[in-house]
Amino acid sequence: MHASPRRLALIDMGTNTFHLLIVELPAVPGQPPRELLRTKAGVRLGEGGISRGEIAPEPYARALHTLAGFKEEMELHGVTQVRATATSAMRVARNGPALVREIVGQFGIEVEVIAGRREAELIWKGVRQAVPLGPERQLIVDIGGGSVEFIVANDHEIFWKQSFELGAQRLLDQFFPDPSGVFPAVAVAAEQAYFDTVLGPLVAAITELKPVGLVGASGSFDSLADMQLGRLRTEKELPPRTELALSSFQHSYAQLLSRDHAQRLALPGILPMRADMLVVAAVLIDWVLGISGITQIQTSAFALKEGLLAEMLEG
Repeated sequence: MHASPRRLALIDMGTNTFHLLIVELPAVPGQPPRELLRTKAGVRLGEGGISRGEIAPEPYARALHTLAGFKEEMELHGVTQVRATATSAMRVARNGPALVREIVGQFGIEVEVIAGRREAELIWKGVRQAVPLGPERQLIVDIGGGSVEFIVANDHEIFWKQSFELGAQRLLDQFFPDPSGVFPAVAVAAEQAYFDTVLGPLVAAITELKPVGLVGASGSFDSLADMQLGRLRTEKELPPRTELALSSFQHSYAQLLSRDHAQRLALPGILPMRADMLVVAAVLIDWVLGISGITQIQTSAFALKEGLLAEMLEG
């Protein structure tokens, strides 16, 4: 008699987006898992509260609604094991522990709230499944809604990693109080001056370790790749890695800065949820390119949840 297949659900509860990946684990060790479902939902958990250290009522309700949908998918796919992680918003919010308890109570899903350094490590483990990092050092950047992870690594080793609580929702709250308008030059300058003061450890790491390329792993980089292509792709359509031409980034950056909210929504490849966040994220990417002199950019569709899966398969 054959044992029934082991089906694993990986849930990544980010500050902007909740991700669900369902795989069938291989019967023979060493074989790749079979992907059954890959989906995501824009929850904006940090909206209206993260800068004050709390999850506001509407995002709190959206989180539970999204997980109800995920739970349904897990039941439909016969999931036998669940690994759920939460990052910046639940890490820092006063009511994060209450939301974790409610998720366990309503859905029976245990949530592991992970520290920034652990998040960075898992992102690297995920990215290297999608992007052949090779022997040379790369700068991996994941711009979340709540935090940003920077990792200098090659295929085999992490040389430096740090998580900073300055994700896109926080940057929006701080530098972009009027989302209806164009992001003015004075706001760009203020945001970049802020990076000069808070990202000293990153500057030191880049100066010492001299990474040769940038690998972006997050929704912001997916959006920039979609803008390069000129159309919005679904989660299923995203290839594991994409080359993002420097000229394409610079063109998209100029477009984002010169338009108001409604005009940004009309740009091909823009996800409505990211129409403003992508502006502050692009300012950060531009700043990183400026301090590093990096001209080669790749995007990775894989990040934290794929890293967790890779780690489980190794174990």
